[in-house]
Amino acid sequence: MQTSASMAPNRKRSPVSRFWKDYGWAYLFILAPILLFLVFTLYPVFTALVMSFQQYNILNSSWIGLDNYERLVKDEIFWKSMKNTAIFTLGTVPINIIITFVLSFFIFQMKSTWQTFFKATLYLPTVASGVTISIVWLAIFDPTDSGLLNRFIGLFGLDPVIWLGQTGTALFSLMLMNWLGSHGAGIILYLAAMGGIPKSLYEAADIDHASGWTKFSRITWPLLKPTTLYLLVTGVITSFQVFISVYLMTQGGPNFATTTIAYLIYETAFKFYEFGLASAQSFVLAIMIIIISVIQFKYFSSDIEY
Repeated sequence: MQTSASMAPNRKRSPVSRFWKDYGWAYLFILAPILLFLVFTLYPVFTALVMSFQQYNILNSSWIGLDNYERLVKDEIFWKSMKNTAIFTLGTVPINIIITFVLSFFIFQMKSTWQTFFKATLYLPTVASGVTISIVWLAIFDPTDSGLLNRFIGLFGLDPVIWLGQTGTALFSLMLMNWLGSHGAGIILYLAAMGGIPKSLYEAADIDHASGWTKFSRITWPLLKPTTLYLLVTGVITSFQVFISVYLMTQGGPNFATTTIAYLIYETAFKFYEFGLASAQSFVLAIMIIIISVIQFKYFSSDIEY
């Protein structure tokens, strides 16, 4: 005898109901970050794009088309800031990658205990805020005899230098500050990548009586190229956005010698209240970063296999 349940018609779920039963919770979980992205990233970017075509005023904004971008082309300070940013990037990123790789290579040869010690020690400055590091370096660059750097060069009979107050040394001082720090994260990445290289490759090279340089150039360096590319791209992006050290240590001086594009955007927006022009400067910076990043991926990752 058939029960009432067996006699009930076999109802098929609609595709929509099946979809929400299978994936509904997943979409609910990712809804929050999507909303945060739309509200706090996409909407401000779109608003800034609109502002770049306006003479922006909180009470009464007027549409001026490409006038803000035309002002950038004719602005000598804008080109000066771009030049300073390019010099800072070219002078810090390659050297930082070399220093980071060399330190990582030597640390990797040590025992695990010493590796842990040096990783923690070198990573510590990245935990500290940029404000704290800038204040410490202000004391190091103190132009009087009490400054640590002037004391050091005084050991060689040299006179004190006004490191941050001269056009010839101000930008170099910021670059020196960058060279002597900010290696911790890169060292962690390089050490992890070195640890992931199969030892069998080196054993096979030893069987073939390969030299140390051959093992480095044919095994170590090629397998570290993805990490190097990552550090190169992120290093360029960070250098193009350098701001904290400039704001706290030089305020773009002397004579605009350390005015970077990021600091110029800040001054244009919050010192002169030209938000439309600052938005145009921001989008020029964003476009440059995108173009440089695409070029780096195209030419430096052509022989990298993922």
